[in-house]
Amino acid sequence: METSPDSEAAAARSKDHLKAAADDFKTAASAKADEIRKAAEKKADELRAAAEGRAREFRGAAETAWTDARSKAKFWQGEGEAYVRENPTRAIFMALGAGFLLGLLLRK
Repeated sequence: METSPDSEAAAARSKDHLKAAADDFKTAASAKADEIRKAAEKKADELRAAAEGRAREFRGAAETAWTDARSKAKFWQGEGEAYVRENPTRAIFMALGAGFLLGLLLRK
């Protein structure tokens, strides 16, 4: 079977057209992938910034709570020491009673 020069030329043109279409598709796909990557990076940066902000907020709240707890503990320690100094006998009997009750509760 013989091929005519016109059919060979048509085949070559078709081949060139397909190659050009594939190159166009590859370029468009690369551009879209870059666009998606940039959008993902932007979103990741936004999320990172938001997370860092929330972490700072939680850290501040935790530090405030810790400071409050320490000051309350120091206050109650001072109150307890003052009570024991003013009422040493009563404090000893209260400690004995609490120890006895804890001993009964923990024994069972």
